[in-house]
Amino acid sequence: MPEVIFAGPEGRLEGRYHPHAERDAPIALILHPHPKYGGTMNNPVTHALHYAFRDLGFTAMRFNFRGVGRSQGEFDQGIGELSDSASALDYLQAQNQGARACWVAGFSFGAWIGMQLLMRRPEINGFVSVAPPANMYDFSFLAPCPSSGLIINGEDDRIVPVEEVEKLTAKLKAQKGITITHRIVPEANHFFEKGMGELTATIKRYVKRRMIEGGR
Repeated sequence: MPEVIFAGPEGRLEGRYHPHAERDAPIALILHPHPKYGGTMNNPVTHALHYAFRDLGFTAMRFNFRGVGRSQGEFDQGIGELSDSASALDYLQAQNQGARACWVAGFSFGAWIGMQLLMRRPEINGFVSVAPPANMYDFSFLAPCPSSGLIINGEDDRIVPVEEVEKLTAKLKAQKGITITHRIVPEANHFFEKGMGELTATIKRYVKRRMIEGGR
């Protein structure tokens, strides 16, 4: 998988880019968990998200936020990381100007950043939000949520309790014009040390169905 270096707001950003052979293949940007707690683009859940989209025929890219790995800059409490994500999406779109759809997927902190990116980029057609930290961060900016998507978390997650994710999902489901699908992976903790296969299979089923139904 090609390593890529692209320009970010505070210097270069390091990524992994897997292009699809079809020129109009959909694109997916994958966002990793919290940098201050060991989150990188090589986190197992982030890695699994990347390959799930690749297997579905997407051009997929994941990258390190500022200050992680070979990416320049310093952690910026989510503000700078959102800017990094916008730069990453710009790069991905520039390489794939004929892409027929655009998705964003994130895990934990990356899910929070991904949902903010969704609000700012109307070209994003769908999202996958894995273990969104609804008990740690404010998601009230999703008013309304501009796109349908999948929220998925582990049954035994003690970092982001199931009931907190259910509250977030209920609020989003009350909005008109979009469909929010919520799935819980049995016996899985926050890091899906159990249930990684089920996580990946659920994501693939959801995204495949969405692409068949609407081409996006």
